[in-house]
Amino acid sequence: MNPILRALLNRAFGDRGERAAARHLRREGLRVLRRGYRTAHGEIDLVARDGDVLVFVEVKARRRGVPAEAVTLEKQRRLTLAALHFLKRYKLLEHPSRFDVVSVLWPDDDGEPTIEHLRNAFEAVGRGQMHR
Repeated sequence: MNPILRALLNRAFGDRGERAAARHLRREGLRVLRRGYRTAHGEIDLVARDGDVLVFVEVKARRRGVPAEAVTLEKQRRLTLAALHFLKRYKLLEHPSRFDVVSVLWPDDDGEPTIEHLRNAFEAVGRGQMHR
């Protein structure tokens, strides 16, 4: 398959997973504040609020396997740096925050996905201070 076409299809699949994850989080009572927050260090798929806690959400959408397993230590480090950037930019360094992972597993027949929300999926990784 053409690499450009593959990249476009992967992005569309990822967007679909993020939309499903955002709907799921809203049903759980979280307020989604932002999608696709980008920095030089990486992207945060969703930024949400759970009561007084800011939640940085990594969404992993797959057709098979365990999507959350794709959140490697390196990915956690990049997410930590991006979250720190967000907190500094909006002067929220003293605000409690956490990292969640939402796994979206799509069936082969394109029916409704199985969604798993892992709260406090990992601690901040790498340099920098984050308030928990």
